[in-house]
Amino acid sequence: MLTHINIAARARNLQSIDGPYLLIRDLDGFRAAAMRARALGYDGKWALHPDQVQVLNEVFTPTREEYDKAEAILEHYKYVTEVERKGAVMFGKEMIDEASRKMAEQVAARGAAAGMKREKGVEDFLKTE
Repeated sequence: MLTHINIAARARNLQSIDGPYLLIRDLDGFRAAAMRARALGYDGKWALHPDQVQVLNEVFTPTREEYDKAEAILEHYKYVTEVERKGAVMFGKEMIDEASRKMAEQVAARGAAAGMKREKGVEDFLKTE
């Protein structure tokens, strides 16, 4: 059911927000439910109590690495598709596409909303080992 809700929201360009967790004193259970929602691609989860807000911020705010990589994917994808006019895009060892761009857009938006500023450039992610 959660997957269906998320797919329907994405098809209509809407955010998908998971419903409330009623056991407001069970922050471990709340964290697990929030992490499940994030893993399914949800943008957030309802909070019923102020103690739940910190957990949500921790779960749904991307890490520094996730944020920087998302911003780098967006920049690189735009350059390769618009300037080089290529359809297949390599990002280091990964192939990225329109779906990758959309996911990166969501991560970048969450990071920006949390006040994050980019620290790594595209070249940091394109380095080969």
